[in-house]
Amino acid sequence: MLADLVFRNAQLADQPGPVDIAVRDGRIVAIGANIRCDAVTEEDVDGNFAFPGFVDSHIHLDKACILERCTICAGTLEEAVRETAKAKAGFSEEDVFERASAVVRQAIVHGTTHMRTFVEIDPRAGMRAFEAIKRVRERFKFAIDIQICAFAQEGFTQEPETEGMLDEALRTGADLIGGCPYTDLRPEEHIRRIFALARKHDVDVDFHLDFSLDPKKTDLPAVIEATQANAYGGRVTIGHVTNLSALDPAARSIIARKIAAAGIAVTVLPATDLFLMGRDQQFNIARGVTPAHLMLKDGVRAAIATNNILNPFTPFGDASLMRMANLYANVMQLSRDEDIDAVFHMVGAHAATIKRVPYGLAVGAVADVVILDAQDHRSSVRSGAQTLAGWKAGRKTFVRSRPQLFEPNVG
Repeated sequence: MLADLVFRNAQLADQPGPVDIAVRDGRIVAIGANIRCDAVTEEDVDGNFAFPGFVDSHIHLDKACILERCTICAGTLEEAVRETAKAKAGFSEEDVFERASAVVRQAIVHGTTHMRTFVEIDPRAGMRAFEAIKRVRERFKFAIDIQICAFAQEGFTQEPETEGMLDEALRTGADLIGGCPYTDLRPEEHIRRIFALARKHDVDVDFHLDFSLDPKKTDLPAVIEATQANAYGGRVTIGHVTNLSALDPAARSIIARKIAAAGIAVTVLPATDLFLMGRDQQFNIARGVTPAHLMLKDGVRAAIATNNILNPFTPFGDASLMRMANLYANVMQLSRDEDIDAVFHMVGAHAATIKRVPYGLAVGAVADVVILDAQDHRSSVRSGAQTLAGWKAGRKTFVRSRPQLFEPNVG
């Protein structure tokens, strides 16, 4: 057998021992022990864990890395929306391109091979950020597949110009549309119009939803109803839904089953939700992170993602989904193997189903391969394992060397 590349001694999640992976023309042609073939290149993985890379199903590249342009005093959602709105009025296309490119480079070396980014489109941002992110998508396609979600962050009905701008974005390169009903004066009309644009362009929908700790303040029923009315099951995602974290398990499970029945997926954003929620509480402060691993058990497609990096929504971050998985597991006090499995899949395979992209290491699959400095996926989550190298469609995209410790001779 001829191959362009063979990975030797790779540990996979579904294999009891290390295997070889043969790649030709960017696709996997064989997986097994001691593959014999003529290969142009061989890579000895040395028993480390190999997988198709992380999938970030919710990130905001356009407004990342703007802390120095904003003031954080109260640390509330309202303040974050207000400060970011002021800052983005001054965004230039080149400014967004440079900041977003820096974050994407971080994501790549942290092992991310797929990403969905929201891009705000409204009278303040114009189309500048959108044009910049299209350039980023093209620039880094050698290493990462980026979906662009045209996003109405600051409402819809109170700014009629936004609808036409979103329509234009969907005509000129956006992959899906996103809405934010809680910032609109007429949330149900906001939801209706988002779905109308989605159907017009035959694209998926991703809402920021119910970002509070008040279960009674919810736009979820309207989204469920609209999803069913438009026969959009399997094509709708909701992010945050932090108010579900304030429900008792039985009540949350009932709602989760309704979400699952409607075919709606859920993405939780641990770093942002922890930072913004519970700001009105002085002690026993609520975490505000919805337990996605429990929603999986009720049939909901669920993922963990980054959301914001170094801005008023989240003044932390480095685009590492391993760090996000480890953070989530800590916050949710998880330890059992089955729960750690769920966490790993929520930054990988489960997130890929939300983005509706092929994912997996199997014969015939695209050879997207990332190597972690760990023996398996469970130990990688528990230790926050670092990436060692990555390939996209069989092409090496990055390498990271292990740190070296120079210990003195003892004797």
